[in-house]
Amino acid sequence: MGDQLIGIDLGGTSCKFALVTVDGQILHQWAIPTRIEDKGQHIVSDMIQSIKEEFSRKNFDLGKVIGIGMGSPGQIDRKNRTVIGAYNLNWQELQLLGQQFEEAFHLPFFMDNDANVAALGERWLGAGNQSDNMIFVTLGTGVGSGLVTDGHLLHGVRGSAGEAGHITVERDKAFACTCGKKGCLETVASATGIVNLAKRALQETSASFADPHLLACGNDFTAKDIFDAAKSGDRLAEEVIDEFADYLGLALSHLANTLNPEIVVIGGGVSKAGNYLLEKLKPAYEKNLFPQVLESSTLKLAQLGNDAGVIGAAALVLTEFVQKEAE
Repeated sequence: MGDQLIGIDLGGTSCKFALVTVDGQILHQWAIPTRIEDKGQHIVSDMIQSIKEEFSRKNFDLGKVIGIGMGSPGQIDRKNRTVIGAYNLNWQELQLLGQQFEEAFHLPFFMDNDANVAALGERWLGAGNQSDNMIFVTLGTGVGSGLVTDGHLLHGVRGSAGEAGHITVERDKAFACTCGKKGCLETVASATGIVNLAKRALQETSASFADPHLLACGNDFTAKDIFDAAKSGDRLAEEVIDEFADYLGLALSHLANTLNPEIVVIGGGVSKAGNYLLEKLKPAYEKNLFPQVLESSTLKLAQLGNDAGVIGAAALVLTEFVQKEAE
């Protein structure tokens, strides 16, 4: 049996690959653009061709590979290894990924939701510290999450467990969400959500931002701009970040009170705000926790950055093999 794994992190802009050993050493990484034109029909063949070309170019041996793991957006059928409804990939029809990869490489192929896969990556080699009870939340354009309990990813009956971004946190002044609901967490706690809060704050108060950069931006500012201004002491920006932290802390406390995790990991682009984010979030999170959960849970920043997806996809292969052996 081999001792290597191929991890694939499929995104709307690029597809990342890694060749990883079973003990977590990254031997090689590369990426290709994701060609979403023509209803995304080139994506799978491009991935397969890229693996073949890279292995040939680097003289890697496919015989050493145990299996291929992949994280993808869209609705995942893990048993049949298919995806449907990944609209940022232009995939509107069912995609038979497992069948195509296994025909091309004659290797086991496993796949899962991209947030779940990133959670596995952080659990294996990142801030999750191999904990059997962990919550991973990624704050980017939206809010995604992966939930690990008793050593297993939670999926639910339709694979939608862990849709933390759609926990309702606001009813009175709720923003509309892309899911069709109002008041979802991702409308106030994603990068987009922070901008929503900042624009609302400007409309509802006579105060304005004092930060020169924000003033120069006009209405075209980003979540990073708000964090940078808050760190430099801009009072209104600080109030926006405090509001964001209250919403996120409340939602995380609901998850933690339900699942009693050992570690809660915060990742995604917004997590680049670093320790300042944790300083704001920790009080908002802890004030809503059940005492025993408070005693046993730690809040951490993700450590793997953009590598979480490929590392987690490789870990997915190991996880699936372990589960099959246990059965």
